[in-house]
Amino acid sequence: MTVGSAHTRQHPEARSGLDPWRSAELPVPPAPTGLGWLGVVGPGVIVLGASIGSGEFLLGPAVFVKHGLSLLWITAAAVFLQTIFNTEVMRYTLATGEPAFTGFMRTRPSSTAWAWVYVVLYFLQFGWPAFAATAAGAIFFLGARRLPAAADANVIYYIGVGTFLACAAVLMVGRRIERTLEILNWILVVCILSGFLVLALFFVPGRGWLAGVVALGGFDLGEGRFDFLPAGADFFLLGALVAYSGAGGVINIALANWARDRGYGMGERAGYISGAIGGAKVHLAHSGFVFDANPEQMRRWKGWWRIVRADQWGVFAAGALVGMVLPALLYVQFLPPGTDIQGLGISAALASSVGATSGPLLAGAIAFLGAWILFKTQLDNLEGMVRAITDILWTGSPRVRGWRGGDVRAVYYGVLSAIVLWGLVALRMAQPIVLLKVSANVAGVVFIIASLHLLYVNTRLLPIHVRPPAWRRILLVVIAVFYSVFVTLSARSLWG
Repeated sequence: MTVGSAHTRQHPEARSGLDPWRSAELPVPPAPTGLGWLGVVGPGVIVLGASIGSGEFLLGPAVFVKHGLSLLWITAAAVFLQTIFNTEVMRYTLATGEPAFTGFMRTRPSSTAWAWVYVVLYFLQFGWPAFAATAAGAIFFLGARRLPAAADANVIYYIGVGTFLACAAVLMVGRRIERTLEILNWILVVCILSGFLVLALFFVPGRGWLAGVVALGGFDLGEGRFDFLPAGADFFLLGALVAYSGAGGVINIALANWARDRGYGMGERAGYISGAIGGAKVHLAHSGFVFDANPEQMRRWKGWWRIVRADQWGVFAAGALVGMVLPALLYVQFLPPGTDIQGLGISAALASSVGATSGPLLAGAIAFLGAWILFKTQLDNLEGMVRAITDILWTGSPRVRGWRGGDVRAVYYGVLSAIVLWGLVALRMAQPIVLLKVSANVAGVVFIIASLHLLYVNTRLLPIHVRPPAWRRILLVVIAVFYSVFVTLSARSLWG
């Protein structure tokens, strides 16, 4: 037996060329009670903030107005499956202190090959600043008090550019960038969900609420029957909805990067990425840790798993469902069934319709909510992309880790600069809703690949005492099958 084969047999996580894990104690988890829970959940609210702007405020309304509320069953199924996926992503980070992308890079054929796969997938999904472009429609409505038309395309472009650059500027500030996003997303989620709740309570009748509730099971109250896939459905649009009901694709994987920086589990030993303004140089480990299966360590593991369940089921899953249902009820209340709202003004369609019946003041408030939602979603997606690529480079290249004295901020802001320059070009390439639907359908492909890859990593590389139970392994396969169905239907609608 060669030395190399003995090394990989002893350390299977090093078989792709990355350094093996080191032994360490799992940090003591927090034990919150009451309002103390608000201080320990965090990564879930960042992903929830991103999800509210994609499926919930844009793609969901476009689907439900066109095809009816019965398609809310897609949201219910997708949110459940994505929450399972998210908790398995966080399992890896709790156990090792590494982002899930690093776990994927620890598999054969090589860390470099998988680094390229996921960088390309991230670029294909979020290389198009679709949310800055759609936010521009709401901002335009605030100033012009009308929906943008084709003649306003240049104005929408420049507003989108300004929005995108503002997102980049926010990422320059903060001692810990993850904490900055967390605070902004708490403000977003509380204001947006409470705002939509007030509007829905005021404008949606009791029958509308009942229609929304039964639609989560695929029942069309108006027709009095189950209608899981309406005749003539736009499957490219549905494929986008099923991926962005919840977060969507690579942003779900980036959840692990935020969990690491939040200090969840072994992430407390790994370090974090700090801001250029207000932050200091922080050592960021390029390789993770593992702990032994003694009673005290397993007690701590259960404590951390309790935090993960609260963060994902209590914040992300519950918030994503409420965030989808409330805008859906409002849109179908104000827009005629069958309306196609997929133009430049998609983000201001609700504001325009409300303004026609309830006055410009309320219309302006709704347009402001839309602009804020989409700005924050673009911010989260931009930061997630920069963070993921930075972590991939940092993990995979000793040369990158040695650049500028080993300060990870130099890598982070170098990646940010390159993405911003590309984004200014991409904003010119197509209408915002087209960019958004392309992005979301790529997310469906990501779920197919990543759910099976995550299954392999969590059952083959993680120590036996932290591997997922059988029912979770089965659900990871179900996720791949579920998204495969919709990706196939979407592809057939384009080329069939």
